[in-house]
Amino acid sequence: MALSACSKSPSPASSPIGPAPTLNPAPGQNVVTKSLVAKPTTLDLGGVMVDTWAYGDAAPGPLLRATAGDMLRITLDNQLPEDTTIHWHGIRLRNVADGVPGQTQDPVRPGAAYTYEFTAPDPGTYFFHPHVGVQLDRGLYAPLIIDDPSEPGRYDAEWVVVLDDWIDGTGTTPDEVFTDLTGGQGAGMHHGNMGGMDHGSGGMAMSGKLPFGDAGDVVYPHYLINGRTPADPDVLRAKPGQRVRIRMINAGADTIFAVALGGHRMTVTATDGWAVEPVTTDALYIGMGERYDVEVTLGDGVFPLVAAPFGKAGRARALIRTGPGQAPAVDASLAELDGRVLFGTELRPTESSRLDPKDPDDHQMLHLAGQMQPYVWTINGKPFGKNSPLSLTRGTRTRLQMMNMTMMTHPMHLHGHTFALPNGLREDTVLIPPMRTIDVDFDADNPGDWMAHCHNIYHAEAGMMIALNYAT
Repeated sequence: MALSACSKSPSPASSPIGPAPTLNPAPGQNVVTKSLVAKPTTLDLGGVMVDTWAYGDAAPGPLLRATAGDMLRITLDNQLPEDTTIHWHGIRLRNVADGVPGQTQDPVRPGAAYTYEFTAPDPGTYFFHPHVGVQLDRGLYAPLIIDDPSEPGRYDAEWVVVLDDWIDGTGTTPDEVFTDLTGGQGAGMHHGNMGGMDHGSGGMAMSGKLPFGDAGDVVYPHYLINGRTPADPDVLRAKPGQRVRIRMINAGADTIFAVALGGHRMTVTATDGWAVEPVTTDALYIGMGERYDVEVTLGDGVFPLVAAPFGKAGRARALIRTGPGQAPAVDASLAELDGRVLFGTELRPTESSRLDPKDPDDHQMLHLAGQMQPYVWTINGKPFGKNSPLSLTRGTRTRLQMMNMTMMTHPMHLHGHTFALPNGLREDTVLIPPMRTIDVDFDADNPGDWMAHCHNIYHAEAGMMIALNYAT
């Protein structure tokens, strides 16, 4: 059942979709053009050499940058041995550019190319990755920054920080991990330094019970910031007293992180691209697929930026250097992680980020369930490919009631739209804690066939996805 729900083919009976209609820029509209090559490569993660797949020869891949209102024309050259696509995570784009094989496009075959054309309407921090199988858990991800043309330049510097949990090329691959998860009885399992799956038999990946329930299904040997291990970290440089914006992206497949900067407090200013009323905190949680903008005023010295995986052993680390001095030890404790750790749902939107007040016209249910043995995760009682799509009516305010009936937290992501939590907070990805229900509202104003799914890639691949199709 789990394998039949594989996201490599959203509909077993899907027919060829054909090329997307050409999008012509409006008069005076700026066009950002870029080519991306997805290919096998060998990466140095900081003293750890791995064979993986990536965009070019780096993970994260190349930063894409545009301004809100720009048209993007991005060509994907697939030099992988398998089909692939690109999903532009968080962007309210036209449906044909969403990157879901079998639903919005035909998969891009090995040796073929595909051009994505769309307008990016909203400024913010985004990223892109495949929507095929568990390819996200390789090196196929990169940041996408959409600048606000009206934003005042109140920062002295800006850094993009991408978090990841890494297993590919360490003696196994994400596809092998997924096979292990769905194989039952631990057949072919990977343990120890090679990583692999965790059945909850005392392994570190299941040791955290609160606030997120069971921490994850996979034991990772490495956690990365900007593609580097803690032993050989990325170094971000600035001057004492400078105000810096840090754009944080969790590109991990199975890990929630708590992020803190040693010797500093952070002020959160945006989530998933939308401005929030500023909140200062010691640390913050960031789930898979979530993005946060924070600002800090830097002290003088060398400071660790740490991402601690919830309920798992290890950490990701970068260094911020504003002056001379010796870097703290890799395993040095961080007082900020013992302080206030902010939950994203505590934030409140600025007035400019709120949806217009309106009662919902339509109510829909997402009932989240699943199990480890056999490894099947479902929405509304069945895995993807067997569950019935939700039907949306254009022009309605739709309320999604997301009910989590499992003991794991699920980062639920909606394609093509952003939603509002009951307190008005705008997001496209939200953590649903165990045995909790969260209602979100969105405007059904972007016609097409879309997806909602858990952004734990192994849960999505095992069935925790559903289609949301506009009625014609």
